[in-house]
Amino acid sequence: MLPPAYRMRDGEAFRTTMRRGAKAVQADLVVHLSVAASPTDCSSVGFVVSKAVGNAVVRNRVKRQLRHSVAKELPHIGTGHKLVIRALSTASAKDSHQIHAEVSAGINAAKEKLHR
Repeated sequence: MLPPAYRMRDGEAFRTTMRRGAKAVQADLVVHLSVAASPTDCSSVGFVVSKAVGNAVVRNRVKRQLRHSVAKELPHIGTGHKLVIRALSTASAKDSHQIHAEVSAGINAAKEKLHR
């Protein structure tokens, strides 16, 4: 599970990360990664799962899969980053292994773009 200290709750933080961060597009999700404006000792993570993904039950399942995948990837992200993962409508058809593979690949691609 993703610890509460890592959760992004501020709408402005979501918008800033999505507009100014490095973007990596995968088949079923889009990963936005940016460096925090003020140095922090932990990274912030947020998820965007729209109604296009499915009903509330499906959206919550996708969010749980994303949280679980990101929790595994937190040590690789590093500190002081902001991460937003946006699920596309096709994410509901994928299992947790496929979601984790896309999250991992998306984070790695976004980190590569961010540090160019």
